[in-house]
Amino acid sequence: MTVRPALSQDLDAVLAIRNHAIAHGTALWTDTPQSRAEGEAWLGAHLARGSAYVAEHDGTVVGFGVYGPWKDYSGFRHTVENSVYVAEGHHGRGIGSTLLAVLITSAREAGLHIMIAGIESGNAASIRLHERHGFAHAGTVREVGTKFGRWLDLTLMRLQLS
Repeated sequence: MTVRPALSQDLDAVLAIRNHAIAHGTALWTDTPQSRAEGEAWLGAHLARGSAYVAEHDGTVVGFGVYGPWKDYSGFRHTVENSVYVAEGHHGRGIGSTLLAVLITSAREAGLHIMIAGIESGNAASIRLHERHGFAHAGTVREVGTKFGRWLDLTLMRLQLS
């Protein structure tokens, strides 16, 4: 498995992973699959920032990671939020950990100060992944989202980069 900067040609693979997460999980709090046009705009913004990476195995994209603005206000310009997703059937192989490590290194090299992770509180694997990379719990906000007919809690985690 290798990790490399994402390219616009990776859109279909990334979109497939994102839309699978939307349809089957609680990592993305929306019920609406992302259209190709929405995916192009979303990935394009990350490509312009240099903040998108993909993991490949035997020439196939098996995961992706991005970081982007946590909030749009200028006072938050040194804080980013990360997202890491691994394709179905490829979990437990270190792909998410490798992607997160690359995101952290990239954000540090970009001179950013804080990386945030917003994780559905029941996602113990993602919480453990972030803890292994030095993220600390910053708090939990109860019942701020809903999906699949139930309320979801959001665990916020924080890593100081500089």
